Amino acid sequence: MRSILALVLILYSAAAMAQDSPPNVGGKPLVQVKPRGEAAKPKAQSVAVKLQACLEIDDETKERLNCYDEIFPPKPNPKAPPAKAVADCRLTKEEDERLKCFNSFAQKIPKPPK
Repeated sequence: MRSILALVLILYSAAAMAQDSPPNVGGKPLVQVKPRGEAAKPKAQSVAVKLQACLEIDDETKERLNCYDEIFPPKPNPKAPPAKAVADCRLTKEEDERLKCFNSFAQKIPKPPK
């Protein structure tokens, strides 16, 4: 009876110690496989879609400028040339001018088909 009890205790302790470490094969940990497809990763939005989303926020507000600044973080340059692309708007130092610059480019973007 005592030998059976000792055997059971040894087996339980071995099982408990085996659960503490991650499973491995040949001394290397097993790799977890992630699912494929659209459900696995969220769809990345294009810059144009993000800019158009900012247009839904009230015009001439700090919130709209913050929305644009999340897409293109500002890097003020006092000697910035006139913007030729939407990314150049981030160089404009004055907030009102930067907002007008972003608005001018965002309003020119055609709406994507649904």
